[in-house]
Amino acid sequence: MNKALMARALPATLLGLFSAQAGAAAFQLLEQSASGLGNAFAGSAAVAENASTVYFNPAGMTQLAGNNLSVGFNYITLKTQFHNGNSANPYGPYARNLSNDGGDAGDAAVVPNFYFTKEITPNWYIGFGAGGPFGLRTDYPSDFRGKYLALKSDIQAINLNPSIAYKANDWVSLGFGLNYQKFEAELTSAVNGSVYGDGKFKVNGDDWAWGWNGGALFTLSPQTKIGVSYRSAIQHEVKGNYNLSGLPTPVINAAGYPSTSGNAKVSIKLPETWILSATHKLNDRWELLGDVSMTGWSSVPELRIKFSNGAPDKYSTYKWKDSWRVALGANYTLSERTKLKFGVAVDKTPLDGSTYRTPRLPDEDRLWLSLGLQYKLMPGHTIDVGYAYLNAKDAKIHDSGTPADAMKNGVLDGTYKSHVQILGVQYSMQF
Repeated sequence: MNKALMARALPATLLGLFSAQAGAAAFQLLEQSASGLGNAFAGSAAVAENASTVYFNPAGMTQLAGNNLSVGFNYITLKTQFHNGNSANPYGPYARNLSNDGGDAGDAAVVPNFYFTKEITPNWYIGFGAGGPFGLRTDYPSDFRGKYLALKSDIQAINLNPSIAYKANDWVSLGFGLNYQKFEAELTSAVNGSVYGDGKFKVNGDDWAWGWNGGALFTLSPQTKIGVSYRSAIQHEVKGNYNLSGLPTPVINAAGYPSTSGNAKVSIKLPETWILSATHKLNDRWELLGDVSMTGWSSVPELRIKFSNGAPDKYSTYKWKDSWRVALGANYTLSERTKLKFGVAVDKTPLDGSTYRTPRLPDEDRLWLSLGLQYKLMPGHTIDVGYAYLNAKDAKIHDSGTPADAMKNGVLDGTYKSHVQILGVQYSMQF
């Protein structure tokens, strides 16, 4: 076993910090309300129909009189399965016979959300939101043919978002918010120890960091609103504890490492997001909604990991690009109490080509199809139920690394087929 073994193990595992598949492109989660889910989040920065506007556009708080509360959750299930093409097993002194394609590596997760707004004066409003804007879980069996690239990924973010809004006049409102965000991950992969068998690498990392968001809402007429919002990038300095088990300690020591555990850290810049939205009421029954958004995934040009044990920095180069999403939706008022919601969206992946995909991120362009139902229990009390089906294009992967990496880890070559289903429930109250 040589010194490169551990130098490759940690970056391959921490790679998951940038590579999880979720409800939106890469590992972003748009699912911050059930009321917006039914429209595929079309018009998200202009709707302002309940307190969830704190997340999508804080300026929308000026449309909510009195006190407003929204609580809910989205239940997200990911199905993703690898189909082998021309994969190759590790060879030479690291030879292994691997044939398991891994089955369904997806998992299910609940993303809760909470929002509150308060009218201080006719011109000033405050609010607070809490949710999870990034995250996912995936898990492969221990004999997966790509186990040296990925086994388990559990990535989560928690975002706390106090906000304030000002109504300048009947046509223009402005909003601003602070974001205090925790990012954490638990990630594992197998390590090929040649004649010493396989080890297992596990890493945990977390960090708290600050960001901000702002927006403007323009009421052009009683029928038409336009909203624009921005969420800043957030720089995380993630500190992790890693552990390598299953390989002889003397072998690790002989390679120049004092122990099989230690510390590592990596800088992660989660991307900025722009949203431009519009809503227009055609008549008493129909309302149209539209949305264009950009997420700045080009903030992830590479992954550079610093080790505490004296090993040189390890970095991987990515070619992630900014991703775009376009959504269209409609609402139909069936009765005084009941509203039906519809939505469709195209969500582009930030990944560029099969060689920049990993089994932790079999991401591709997605098509959203959404339905929703809003029901007013009584004045000031509303229930929203939303459902979305996300179908991803077949994602081709060719993960080989350098020739030395291919000898130790093999080559994962084939196609991922994936889809996501989301069910959301939300209760909103005005008092």
